[in-house]
Amino acid sequence: MEESNGEVKHLLLAKFNDGLTEEQIEDYIKQYANLVNLVPSMKSFRWGKDVSIENLQQGFTHVFESTFESTQGIADYIVHPDHVKYANMLLPQLEKVLIVDFKPTKVQL
Repeated sequence: MEESNGEVKHLLLAKFNDGLTEEQIEDYIKQYANLVNLVPSMKSFRWGKDVSIENLQQGFTHVFESTFESTQGIADYIVHPDHVKYANMLLPQLEKVLIVDFKPTKVQL
């Protein structure tokens, strides 16, 4: 992996299992958002539902974006007990999941 310092984005694309209510999904999202208060290396959290008109989302319906100060911050997050507990609860509720970590790069024109 490239240099470990510098902002890193953690993206999770998800499709929740059929049968979950909107209230249940909202509760999972609130618990995910609360990780920013529990995991020191997690600096921010945002989420949204797919609104694409291109029809290339491959069934994914929700996007979750977390920000970390470094790749080490993500490594710390992955093993943090609160994240592990949450992930073990969330992942069985997802029909599809894709996780990508990346370092945002500004384009120099």
